[in-house]
Parts: sequence; structure tokens; C-alpha cells
Amino acid sequence: MKFKYQILTYKLVSCFFLLNLFSVDLNAQDIRIEPPNWWVGMQMNEIQLLVHADDISTYQPQLKHDGVEIIKIHEADSPNYLFIDLKISKVAEAGTFEIKFKKRGAKNLSFDFELKSREQSAEDFVGFDHTDVVYLITPDRFANGDTNNDVVENLREAKVNRKNDYARHGGDIQGITDHLDYISEMGFTSIWSSPLLTNDMKSSSYHGYAMTDFYEVDPRFGDLDLYKELSEKASEKGVGLIMDMVANHCGSGHWWMEDLPFEDWLNFQEEYESGKDIPTSNHKRSTNQDPYASDIDTKLNNQGWFVTTMPDLNQKNPFLAQYIIQNSIWWVETLQLHGIRQDTYPYPDKDFMSDWAGAIMNEYPNFNIVGEEWTTDQVLVSYWQDGAQNKDGYESNLRSVMDFPMQMKIVQALNEGNEGWGNGLVKIYEGLANDFNYSDPKDIMIFPDNHDMDRIFTQLNEDVVKTKMALGLILTLPRTPQIYYGTEILMDNSEKRGDHGLIRTDFPGGWEGDEVNAFTGENLDTEKKEFQTFLKTLLNFRKNSEAILEGEMVHFAPFDGIYPVFRIHEDETVVAFLNTNAEEKLIKASRFEELKLSTIKFRSVLENSEFSFESDIIVPSGFTILSSK
Repeated sequence: MKFKYQILTYKLVSCFFLLNLFSVDLNAQDIRIEPPNWWVGMQMNEIQLLVHADDISTYQPQLKHDGVEIIKIHEADSPNYLFIDLKISKVAEAGTFEIKFKKRGAKNLSFDFELKSREQSAEDFVGFDHTDVVYLITPDRFANGDTNNDVVENLREAKVNRKNDYARHGGDIQGITDHLDYISEMGFTSIWSSPLLTNDMKSSSYHGYAMTDFYEVDPRFGDLDLYKELSEKASEKGVGLIMDMVANHCGSGHWWMEDLPFEDWLNFQEEYESGKDIPTSNHKRSTNQDPYASDIDTKLNNQGWFVTTMPDLNQKNPFLAQYIIQNSIWWVETLQLHGIRQDTYPYPDKDFMSDWAGAIMNEYPNFNIVGEEWTTDQVLVSYWQDGAQNKDGYESNLRSVMDFPMQMKIVQALNEGNEGWGNGLVKIYEGLANDFNYSDPKDIMIFPDNHDMDRIFTQLNEDVVKTKMALGLILTLPRTPQIYYGTEILMDNSEKRGDHGLIRTDFPGGWEGDEVNAFTGENLDTEKKEFQTFLKTLLNFRKNSEAILEGEMVHFAPFDGIYPVFRIHEDETVVAFLNTNAEEKLIKASRFEELKLSTIKFRSVLENSEFSFESDIIVPSGFTILSSK
């Protein structure tokens, strides 16, 4: 009897042991921690780790590394998340250490977390400014440098199709890197690339603004090492890298959408989870400043989803807010960035955006961020620039905002022709007179077009002379200019105005077998080649002109279809004329007598001919730029 009891006990113990082993196997799993690493010597030395794994809230995290300690552990609404507050003291040294997650009866989970040494000091992160000219690139449409990543089978939109304007075309990071010489020699000093992070969406994933992983480079563009290489090689050529970031939303294919951490991680999350219609944004961005705005209008702007495939993130959730701030700083440090362009700036919670920009500028005091505020009202744009004396006391911590107002005025002025009381060139003149709204006009980013609007050549009805005037003026004003790829060769979308897929046309020569190669000039139309030379000459002149970069501006009210702009700095004076007449005009030099130019000899930057203000001068039709050097 005793023997039988012993056998039964042995069998029960064995079964229990086997069940335990089975339990261990069930708990063996991948674990995600974001950010995946940090750095020693950061201003932000208290960070919060997002941890995701099955039932991770039932585990106890532990670590051992001198100078690093767990301050607090937070559970989320989902049992599959933990948020861990870490403090990294000054005595902490660079190195990798293990974060263990323990649970009785289950296999321990672990993650190797690395503290890295910084490659440069915070002060050495110098952001783009008015001395730069930014080249905006839609990477999928610029150049295909590696055909091996054209097909990535595990992603929803796996293949390329260049015949479809809204499909992926295969441009990638390697394609940009391969053409850094072209970009640098053209005279551009910064690259702003549309987002390169994973967009695992069913369609139109090429544009990059529906991110499904905030820490992963899209494998169809390359990988993190290639992204770092792009930044390093660009820097070697004097070209900085600006990263396009999105704090307002993610893509509906984001990995966390099937298992959201908190009940308020998204705006209108209850509607999303119950399958109800989700309100989209009313795009009433003025509610951020409007003293009379209703609560519902304000809510729909800041909380409505941008589109139905872009879930709106709730930055009032403190865990999400910390996540976004840390993610941005992680990318600045990882890529040694030259700046950030923040998408849809007035759509997130505006107090959060102040905290976000403030945290980055606190970490990198010489850095720069430009925010997208698509409004043509200078007063509304100026509200977002750091230093604005806002009546509501709002402080943005944002150095640069996009100059949609001046972009619109330039196009309207050139299309309207000669000035009247409020038409034509007068619109530009009076628009610039409103620069008193800006705390620092030269930090405002001006542009002829971008990836979301008709090409400037199309906006100006394919008029080359007007397009030269637009670009010439933009590169002369006290602003930070941005030029969209292909503008230098008069790319257009006139066949379908407003069509984003066509606006983002492939750059000729970026694909093997392209008949036309704009990088080398092979088979490039004469008109396009001439415009490319025009812009290259102007960009490289601007790069070395102290008058344009640092000089004071004086402009004269337009007359007889002519608008004169002067930039003056110590021993250099630059003069730009816009002449909207079809023929040259004779004007009296005495009009500019106050500037005392009669003894100064000028040369034409574009024609290399001489000019003098001693007597009447002949101003050619179109754009003319003169320099005293």
C-alpha cells in the first residue's frame, strides 16, 4: 500500500513538473522595449520605457547597472504593457546591461538594454537656419539605389508599380546617398526627406506619413545603418539631415492598434473599439488662437482623426506624451540630425507641442525645428514662432514655421501681372511689410511649393519667366528657403492639378533604364537644363553672399510692373528686380538715391554683365540679380 502511494505521489509530482515545463514554454516570447537604448550624459536622464509582451504586467522587472535604477513601475489598462521609469545618474557608464522580468512558475524574460556614449556634445547639434537652403525629397520618387528592397513580402504593400502614381516606385535611402554630390553641387545645404519609418499600410504607403512603427526604418527604404550612413555622408559634404516627424497620428496598421495600452491612448478610442463612425478633423486650425471658438470646433480640430486610416494620438495621456518626446530625441541623437520638420503642427494638443519642442530645445540649445502650419494668414503663422507676444501667453518653443502666406502671395502676384491698389506685385510688397508679426522673419521657412501642393511650374501656368522670378525672389528674401526636388528641372503636374501622386513624380534618372537623366543632364530638355543651371548659379551665389545671408533688406513699392529688393551688408550690396513686363524697362536711378549706390559697380550674377546706378538703368524682363562683389 505504501509502495503504491509512493508511485502515485511520484506520478503527481511528475505531472506537476511537466505542467510547469509546459507553462514555461507558453511564456517563452519576444519582448519589445522602446526606446531600445539611451545615452549617458543626456539632459533627459530620466526616461520611461514602454514594455510590451504577453501578460508582462504580471512580471517583476529588475536590473543591475551602476548609476541606473528603476524609480517606478506603471501598469497600463492592457495587461500586456508595463511602463518603467529609469533614472540614469551622472556616474552611469556606457555599456549593455540586462533588464530581467521575473515571474514565479514562468520562464524569465530579458532584454539587453544599451547605454551609449554620445558622439558629440549637445551644443554641437547645430540646426538649419537662414543660411541654409533645404532640398525636400519624397524618397520613394527620387532614386532607386537598391533594387533588392523593391519587394518585401512580409509587408502589406510588398511590391513596386511605377505605372501607378499612388503605389510604391522603389526610391530609397541608398538612392539619396548615391546622389549627394548632385545635391551638394547644386548648392543645397540641407535635406528634408519625407518620413522613412515603416508604413505597413495596404495602399499609398509610399508617402511615409502613416507610421506603423516609430522606431523602425521601413525595409523598403533600407535600414537604420543606411539611414545613419546617409546622415554621415551628407554631413561630410556640408549637407545636414532634417527628419520629418509626426506627433499627431500614426497609421491604422501600427502594431499597437490591436492591443492599445490605455483606454485613452487615441482620441475617439471608444468609437474605434466599438466600430462606430470616427469623427475626422474639421481642420479648423484657427481654434488654437480663436478667443470665441466653441468647444466642439476645438475638439474636432485637435482630436478628430486626420483621415480614417490615421488614428489620432491623445497627447494628453502622459505616457503617450513621454513616448513621443523620447522618440524624437532618440532620433536626433541616433542620426545626429540637423533639424526636425514636424507634420500637421496645429492639430495635436498645443500645450503638448510646447512641451515637445521645449524638451528638444532644452536638450539641444542650438537645434532647430520647423512646424507645418498650412494657413495663409501671417498672424496665425506668427503665433507659433518662439518669441511671439501672444495675448493668451502661449509659448511655442518653436523657432521656425512655414511661410504659406508668402508662398500664396508670390503666386497670386505673378499670375495677376502689373500691380493695382492691391493686386500684382503689391501683394508681395505688403505681405513683407507684415513681417513685424514675426519674432524673427529670417527663421520662417519659405518655399515655392512642396509635396502637398501643385508644382510651382504648374501654379504659374508653365511660364518659365515667372518661375524664375518666384525662385529668384524666394532665394533673395530674409527667410530660410526650401526647394522641392524636381523644381530645378521644371517638373509639373499640369495634367492633373491637385493630384498628389503626380505631384510626387519620379525624378528622371533615378531608375535604371530611365531615358532622361536629370542628374547627368543626359537627354534633358534644353529648357529644363537651362533652368537647372539658373537655379544652381543662384543657389551657389546665395551660399557665399553675406548681403543675402546677413544683410538688411530695403524694398521699394512696385511701379510700372517692377519690384526692387535690396540686401545690404557692409561691403556687399545685392539688388534683385522683378520685372513682370514682357519687355525691358528704363527706370531712373534717382529713385534709389537714399541708398547711395552711384559710386558702386555692380555685376549681373546670372549674365556676368556690368550695371551702374550713376544714371538711368535698363531692367530686363523677368528676374535680375546684381551684386557689388
